[in-house]
Amino acid sequence: MKIEGKVHCFFEQSGTFKNEFIKLGIPAEDYDIQNNFGETDHVIDLFAQIDAAYMGGGSVFDTIKKTDLIIAFFPCIYFCENNAMYFKGVHNNLKTQSEYNKTKIIIQRAKDREYFYEKILELYGVVSKIGARLIIENPFSPFHFLVNNFPAEPAVIDKNRMERGDYFVKPTQYWFINCSPTRGFTYQNDKQQKILNKAARGKQAGLCSEERSLISPDYARNFICDFILGKYQPEISGESLFGSEYMSELIGGTA
Repeated sequence: MKIEGKVHCFFEQSGTFKNEFIKLGIPAEDYDIQNNFGETDHVIDLFAQIDAAYMGGGSVFDTIKKTDLIIAFFPCIYFCENNAMYFKGVHNNLKTQSEYNKTKIIIQRAKDREYFYEKILELYGVVSKIGARLIIENPFSPFHFLVNNFPAEPAVIDKNRMERGDYFVKPTQYWFINCSPTRGFTYQNDKQQKILNKAARGKQAGLCSEERSLISPDYARNFICDFILGKYQPEISGESLFGSEYMSELIGGTA
């Protein structure tokens, strides 16, 4: 994929990808409502921006060109398999609740998921309308809500992110809208695995904690080179760009 313009990195932890794009000589900026690291270029409410753009109003999307790329690390807390345990009434947070209180919590959880689901669909609709290139990231599991409830199929499923130098295995799916992934593999297994269920919780509903959503710079660079730029890294992998396919699944063609 050729990026002749700029990369716009949306939502929390996207700054890691921003910095790696810049190191590779590609201009990039990040956008999020949080600025916990003091490095966010645009501190804005992206949900409000998405909503405005979908309704035909002015928004950040007005400055995004077809030669640019958006990569969105969309908040996933209400789509993940863990959330399904709420709807089954078996989540650990419900153990001390009465059956009546369980229903109240589940109803609110359903309303929250509906809100986030609406926003990710609006994001998909906006970029489809304006022809912008977009990559959406979200966790992957057979019971992930978006696996069966999204109008596009993921183009890449990275089954073990640690193989590209990340902190977690954390299988992840990526939708490529108005673009296609390149096909590559960078093997880099030098990170210590953390335990996700012991990571701190987020401070605000719908937002993961920094530790839960942490992305290593190595993973960001390797993903960019493998699936966005098609850039061979012999100093890292020592392998062909088309090797070791069993670690990730690429669906569709290349660009």
